[in-house]
Amino acid sequence: MKRLVLAALLLSGCAGISTAPVPQAARLTNDLLTVTLTDATVCRADWAKAGGAGHLDGCGLGYDYSVTVDQHPNILRQWMVELALALRADQAVPPLATVVLTDAAGKSYTFTSPPPAAE
Repeated sequence: MKRLVLAALLLSGCAGISTAPVPQAARLTNDLLTVTLTDATVCRADWAKAGGAGHLDGCGLGYDYSVTVDQHPNILRQWMVELALALRADQAVPPLATVVLTDAAGKSYTFTSPPPAAE
């Protein structure tokens, strides 16, 4: 009987453990980085104004971020960007980039933006 009670206490203790939210998605516009955490928290930063790197305060435990824009996209994407610029719809085509978020412990989360198409 004591073992059963002990096992129940151990299991109930494990059920109460909650983990800190982690990045689930990162998306870019021409100037804004939007990060969504696993607890549905949404954080934003002006990555372009920050020069492509900075810190997301108030976003879970806080994350450093870096944005690396693909400087040599394929020809079709280059054409889409040029068309959007000609139509003055530059926000219609977000930059093609890699976003790396790093927590205080040094764990990194890497995302591509825009995210790959679902298969």
